[in-house]
Amino acid sequence: MSRIDSYIPALRFDALTRLYDPIVRFTTRERLFKRRLLIQAEIRAGHSVLDLGCGTGTLAIDCARAHPGAHVTGVDGDPNALAIAEAKVARARSPVRLVHGFADALPWPDDHFDRVLSSLMFHHLTLDAKRRAFREIVRILRRGGQLHVADWGAPTSTRMRLAFLPVQLLDGFETTADNMRGAIPSLLADAGLAGVCVTKNIATMFGTLALLRAFKP
Repeated sequence: MSRIDSYIPALRFDALTRLYDPIVRFTTRERLFKRRLLIQAEIRAGHSVLDLGCGTGTLAIDCARAHPGAHVTGVDGDPNALAIAEAKVARARSPVRLVHGFADALPWPDDHFDRVLSSLMFHHLTLDAKRRAFREIVRILRRGGQLHVADWGAPTSTRMRLAFLPVQLLDGFETTADNMRGAIPSLLADAGLAGVCVTKNIATMFGTLALLRAFKP
């Protein structure tokens, strides 16, 4: 999801993208964490919502279904994942709009979205790419707009630390290091977001999944 760095496909290799949905569903307690993420986002009718790094479109479709009065857009840099998302949107007859784009060069004007959502995307980015992406989020959010993230967080136990090793082996130790050391909240605050907090830690087969919330002051 970076215009400068080579993006990492959802499961690192393009050939595995078609397996992304069943693997995530089986290993991450997907229904639980995405339901909680949408609840905490407090989306209302008329809100403009961006699913950043929408991948195969599951969260964006769920968001549009749960909040039919909102305007939901998904953006991703992986054309293979977007192709799967487009097929799912068509099958669901969902109003979700899908856009090809990168997290550090988003194709929208300043102060455009009320909510930005993201799930399991930021651990694919290098530290510099994360910082650029977080600045872009601040730019496109309206004043008072909120960011809601579900991604790998600091392990809550030794077992969760060991469980996270396969993710690091697959997605890379460099890009996942910031998540593993719990640095995402401080990086969000450094980018200019306020009220940054971890709202929930969820134990999964592959480690601790953290839900975060922040807003643009």
